[in-house]
Amino acid sequence: MNLDLQKLQPYPFERLRTLKAGILPPANKQHIALSIGEPKHAPPAFLHSEIMQHLNHISSYPLTKGINQLRETIAQWLSQRFQLNPDSIDAEQHILPVNGTREALFAFAQAIVDRRQDAVVMMPNPFYQIYEGAALLAGATPYYLNTDEKNGFLPDVDAVPKAQWQRCQLLYICTPGNPTGAVMDIETLQKLIALADKYDFIIASDECYSEIYFDETNPPTGLLQAAARMGRDDYSRCVVFHSLSKRSNVPGLRSGFVAGDAAIIKQFLLYRTYHGCAMPEFTQQASIALWNDEQHVKINRTQYREKFNTVLKLLSPVLDVKAPDAAFYLWPQTPINDEEFARKLFAQQNVTVLPGSYLSRTSHGNNPGQRRIRMALVASLEECVEAAQRIIELIKTN
Repeated sequence: MNLDLQKLQPYPFERLRTLKAGILPPANKQHIALSIGEPKHAPPAFLHSEIMQHLNHISSYPLTKGINQLRETIAQWLSQRFQLNPDSIDAEQHILPVNGTREALFAFAQAIVDRRQDAVVMMPNPFYQIYEGAALLAGATPYYLNTDEKNGFLPDVDAVPKAQWQRCQLLYICTPGNPTGAVMDIETLQKLIALADKYDFIIASDECYSEIYFDETNPPTGLLQAAARMGRDDYSRCVVFHSLSKRSNVPGLRSGFVAGDAAIIKQFLLYRTYHGCAMPEFTQQASIALWNDEQHVKINRTQYREKFNTVLKLLSPVLDVKAPDAAFYLWPQTPINDEEFARKLFAQQNVTVLPGSYLSRTSHGNNPGQRRIRMALVASLEECVEAAQRIIELIKTN
């Protein structure tokens, strides 16, 4: 067996199951799950017919690279969404469809990390645990960049020692962030690109929440957009990961893409040719329809906006909680230990949230997830309101 498997820590939801084990919540209160970032809004009505229309393609093996029409559609969407020079995004060289960003983010480290070196993979802390697992199984050492409130929940890259930058081969970033919802501005992204040039590493930008934001006139900036503003139309050292799961409420479709530096995409395609995981063509055809439609995405944002406005008005008087820049999480500070808060909330109110310390590691003297919980406002407005009222009741009675 791969000995690096022993370095993996339990997944947050395994720890959550252990935390809840043996507890019998009140039977007169229906369970409300705010722990998993699984969208519950309805996907667009046209999706089912798109899938059924192309099911005849299951008799053929799909190509790892995907069909040209999907890559062209993605290239056009990227160019429009992030104000890129259309001539700078070539569907043949810069785009690779993947079965959701989870598997791609993991596989990317396996293809990128040079095991012959004493490699470091940097990541935000707290983080999506795939980054950590990918680094460990690639034979690298994770280096955690704490994202605290005092830094606007963004990594303080100026505090990273030069010796760590010199060992860095890969930097994962997540913007908008999971679980904080913090968005990196263009200046921060360009600073990271300059560091990548200086210290010779690659930036993997997880942007799967980029289409969930609150101000229609101010969408989150992307890494390729920041590179383009620097005149870097080759997107050197920059790779982005996008998904339809959150944007279009189709986590089960397993559809996303990787885009950026053509030389990196070429090598990642080589890796994936052996790794497998080609996207079925009926999924690709459905994905084309989704990437081509923005109306359902705007409706999606409207629904989240209403939930955030309503829930924040309820919770703000009793809980230290603020509106995020984007994404669909709240990241409130708890009056007691986050595990204890989550346990009591489930035991007394039948509401499940995720302790923040399950999403982070103790690093540089503290754990930035302690005394916080992650609440995914993915349920209906009515359920989110009910959950907020139960949280208020818990706080007032404990």
